[in-house]
Amino acid sequence: MLRFNCQTSAICLLLLSGALPALASNGDRTQFFHNCRQNCERTNCSADGLEIQEQAINFYGQTIFDRIFGWSCADECSYGCMWRTVFAFLERGWPIPQFYGKWPFLRLFGMQEPASVIFSVLNFVMHLRLLRKFRREVRSDSPCYKLAHIFGLTCLNGWVWSAIFHTRDFPLTELLDYAFAYSIILCSLYCMVMRMLHRYSLFLRGVITLAVVSYYINYFAYLSVGKFNYSFNMKVNIATGVLAAVGWFVWCHRVRYRRPYYKRILRFYVLFALAMSLELLDFPPILWILDAHSLWHLATVPLVSLYYDFMIEDCQTLRKEKAMTEAYPYFDKDI
Repeated sequence: MLRFNCQTSAICLLLLSGALPALASNGDRTQFFHNCRQNCERTNCSADGLEIQEQAINFYGQTIFDRIFGWSCADECSYGCMWRTVFAFLERGWPIPQFYGKWPFLRLFGMQEPASVIFSVLNFVMHLRLLRKFRREVRSDSPCYKLAHIFGLTCLNGWVWSAIFHTRDFPLTELLDYAFAYSIILCSLYCMVMRMLHRYSLFLRGVITLAVVSYYINYFAYLSVGKFNYSFNMKVNIATGVLAAVGWFVWCHRVRYRRPYYKRILRFYVLFALAMSLELLDFPPILWILDAHSLWHLATVPLVSLYYDFMIEDCQTLRKEKAMTEAYPYFDKDI
């Protein structure tokens, strides 16, 4: 690790205790953290804070993964001083502080939040495997075949950026993670609407598709400009997700006697809502690795199969009904 040429321990802790009453949960704003980081950068870093002075550290504290993921000297100072601040809080029995809006995480192989990265990768792998399963079991001429691919590819893209963001938190990776995470939720709403309208004209479906794409581009541009509004983004995500869930619940109620496999999509949304409740349990990371957000990512891994199993059986059923309609024009069409 870097050499921290901080003031004496007594002085640093005095400064820390003076800042605590007003900023008990903001570790990065304590005077202790601020002084520690300043002294570390002055002692160990180049003028721009990027390079580690060879005579001071000689890269002994950095692994090859740290260098690959772009941990600069200033980043190393922030990371080391973060743990000094955490231990100072713990020694005095004070609550574990957050830094820049996040809990302190133990870095592993250069990853800032290793558990969230691993679970994001697991979600990606699960979507990839199930999309392949869908392609094996569903014929390409089945209704809603392309719709399932749109959903699968959107999810794959979203989980890639989730893994990248949790590996290294930069403004750009944060933007792409939030924007593409919303694309998954919006896509679930779009798929619900298109599933209900799959028998309607191509023109109507095309207009709706164009409207959804235009809306998403506009929302992406909104997120990209100015200061990121976390509260507004969360409200939009929740509202979009609720609309999708309500739409599927109405559909399930209407077809409950004709399509027994409706239970899969119903279970998916109920269990997904329960999994999302983990986000409300904001607690310090277990073993400095597992937090509520990472556990939410873990909880979504086994749920994905419910969605794909529903799409597989639904597409197979729709294809049979399409064949019956072609053979018998007066066949009772279902939704």
